[in-house]
Amino acid sequence: MSTAERTSALLAALLFATACGTEIQEGGGPAAGWPTWGGAPHGTRSSPLDGINRTNVHALERVWTFHTGDVAPGRLKTSFQATPILWRDQLVFCTPYNRVFAVDAQTGTQRWVFDPGVDVDTRGGGTCRGVAVWDDPEARPGAACASRVFTGTMDARLFAIDAATGHPCPDFPAVDLTRGLGDVAPGEVSVTSLPAVVGDVVVLGHLVADNQRADAPGGVIRGFDARTGALRWAFDPVRPGTPPLPPGGEGPRFHRGTPNSWSVSSVDPARDLVFVPMGNPSNDFYRGDRGEIDYYGSSVVALRGQTGEVVWRFQTVHHDLWDYDVGSQPSLVDLSVHGESVPALIQPTKVGHVFVLHRETGEPVFPVEERPVPQTDVPGEFSSPTQPFPTHPPPLHPGKIDADSVWGLTPFDRADCRERLAALRNEGPFTPPSLGGSLQYPGVAGGANWGSAAWAPDRQTLVMTQTRLGTIHRLIPRASVETQTPNPPREMIFPQQGAPFGLLQTVFTSALGIPCSAPAWSELLAIDLGTGQVSWRVPFGTTRGQAPWPFWFRWGPPGMGGPIVTAGGLVFIGAAMDGQLRAFDLETGDELWSDALPAGGQATPMTYRLEDDGRQWLVIAAGGHATLGTEPGDALVAYALPTSSSKASSAAASSSEP
Repeated sequence: MSTAERTSALLAALLFATACGTEIQEGGGPAAGWPTWGGAPHGTRSSPLDGINRTNVHALERVWTFHTGDVAPGRLKTSFQATPILWRDQLVFCTPYNRVFAVDAQTGTQRWVFDPGVDVDTRGGGTCRGVAVWDDPEARPGAACASRVFTGTMDARLFAIDAATGHPCPDFPAVDLTRGLGDVAPGEVSVTSLPAVVGDVVVLGHLVADNQRADAPGGVIRGFDARTGALRWAFDPVRPGTPPLPPGGEGPRFHRGTPNSWSVSSVDPARDLVFVPMGNPSNDFYRGDRGEIDYYGSSVVALRGQTGEVVWRFQTVHHDLWDYDVGSQPSLVDLSVHGESVPALIQPTKVGHVFVLHRETGEPVFPVEERPVPQTDVPGEFSSPTQPFPTHPPPLHPGKIDADSVWGLTPFDRADCRERLAALRNEGPFTPPSLGGSLQYPGVAGGANWGSAAWAPDRQTLVMTQTRLGTIHRLIPRASVETQTPNPPREMIFPQQGAPFGLLQTVFTSALGIPCSAPAWSELLAIDLGTGQVSWRVPFGTTRGQAPWPFWFRWGPPGMGGPIVTAGGLVFIGAAMDGQLRAFDLETGDELWSDALPAGGQATPMTYRLEDDGRQWLVIAAGGHATLGTEPGDALVAYALPTSSSKASSAAASSSEP
């Protein structure tokens, strides 16, 4: 059946049901939650629920909306990227101001709020993707802080909160995450993603501001005692054999300029392993004089949860000069390979690669080839002679824009793009930065980013988005950095202090601001990991909101956020710049349903059922994305299928925090 035929059939069914006075019935089933940001410690973003499915998703309706109040145009540029977690019967999530809310998972009414007291007026931006919860097996039932919510803040602190009341846990003083890092400039170190909890250890990295200085604070990963906040271990990501720094007055000190982990880790509790996606050392685009500081850069690293011992490391990009850090959460899956179940780790990357590794050893499950790549011509810099390329699945991104594939909305636009391309070094995804300017494709946003992938276990299928935009990088001699004038928002200058070059970064667009790469600029795709082939790929999102009507084309403008999959055969995702929440058919990629959110939906949704044979809920944060420029807001929005009383109660169920 074609998409048009399928849509017509669904509309006809809905009209028939309405005319006959009947209701859409939801299938029953057992309760199921969403206990962590990725749906489970394994980070699979997969739900066993099928109450909402292909046959009834067209009837999905908004039931309640909760407003946090944490948005103020002109005050702080924020990105509401949180995915709530379900703890018992309440949803717990953080806002861009780092306040933590708990709301009733059925009605959307507020239970409690915790405010860490971040000075948002002096911060450069706000992002908080989520929180983690831990039930203490040794605590007396009903005792204070028997269950704890852990959250990090943009001013680099770690808190433990009583999950029942929102009160800070008195036996867990707020942890200062700048301790041991040395000199930290205001706003240079922050926490944007949630901790990982393995056993009774809270594991946390942090973001370090990109491209500011070579001697930036280091990216140490630390494990803290979940009951006391005491430091249990620290992984200082320097090459093995590097002598540790002598301790300072406040305890351990850590090397500077090392790779950091700003994204979300995954946990295998049975193996006591935490899998950490690593970013770049500083500076991102020039490290010719820093030696092997990037041994752990752009890698996924397996650490022993109780000790912090490195079990294995797999590097996705060698001597990364492109900011191709690992932004996606690893997905831990049981993969069927030649009839045997393999404990696997799936790692999407910004390059458009998907690596499938053995979870216990880090060895590739399928062959990975080291292929020759272009070499740098920048004085003092060096390149890795080869880079790793997966073969199953093969690279998913086009990888290069040439004169024939340059795109333009008009002949003038296309000619302008061709002229710009001709002036650039352009040799594929690993074209190194240069003094004359180099095209990087995919650009710094990916490929895949923090939205990560979703896993459908019964189909052995991975669902993910990827961006298809180019970025231009031109290194600027140090003496000329101060005289350069960027043209925002598409151009940025990074100082890269301590390096002989600064950096001018530009999105590859025409003079009209239209991408020079052909649409789709963002796509949703499904990969069959049994065969290694793409099952389907569709442009993701429309130009609605970015262009006047009637120029609302399904061109897949850039987006940010991730998908989830359900046993109902559905993919749910926001992420697109047009502000829609959508449902796709997991089998075909057909769009089955959408709804306009009250603000940009640059977050990953979640779903749950509170009791057996109860209602299945779908929830997403809608608050926009500062960098993309989507509509700002402060809404948490819940959807469900209609019931006999839903129309009367939905308005009353709306709540807000002034």
